[in-house]
Amino acid sequence: MTAHPTASPVAPGAVRRRLRGLPSFGAELPTFDVAAAPAVPEALFLEWLEHAVDAGVLAPHAVTVSTAAASGEVSARVVILKDVSDEGWVFAGQATSPKGRDLDENPRAALTFFWPAVGRQVRVVGDVVRRPADEAAADFLARPPAARAAYLAGEQSAPMAPSDDLSEALAAAEVEAAAHPDDASPGWTLWSVRPVSVEFWQADHSRAHVRLRYRPSDVAGEWSTDRLWP
Repeated sequence: MTAHPTASPVAPGAVRRRLRGLPSFGAELPTFDVAAAPAVPEALFLEWLEHAVDAGVLAPHAVTVSTAAASGEVSARVVILKDVSDEGWVFAGQATSPKGRDLDENPRAALTFFWPAVGRQVRVVGDVVRRPADEAAADFLARPPAARAAYLAGEQSAPMAPSDDLSEALAAAEVEAAAHPDDASPGWTLWSVRPVSVEFWQADHSRAHVRLRYRPSDVAGEWSTDRLWP
């Protein structure tokens, strides 16, 4: 662990005033007609995703994955959404990473998409299952060579020793990946969130934010919806 000098003191209230003055959303926000929403949340998410792409939102497929260990300690990190269908919302990572360990102990997660340029947020909560190993292998091999090398260079989230050289590790991993282009890492894992709740949130400059929540109904494969107070 590296020691750092003590930060200079901040004037009382300065950060609060700065934060309150920051802009939150784009000048022009889309509307959200809940009466016209599709019957299933996946369809509405894909509509919103394509709108975000057309609006120039960077990395609209980036999602914050929140997990909790058996101890109750909560962690969150941003990853890339791999797929979405009626079978679940899929993301990936190393089985022995902190999120992998959390999901082994407590197989539930929350996903949060936030697109401030269009004032939209999507929240997904549900149970998590591992996807089959062949799907994980195919996903790993579909990654760009540099991404595969970065994964192979070291154990994700593990501390680096002072003697570790990232450039050397990446170079060695690139050679290894190039020598075995058809070998998938057995630790690469796909997880699928099977929602018990999906909420769509549309910002409004007058604070009349529109929120629509989907939850599974008593009929298999169907959803019920609720309009929520802002």
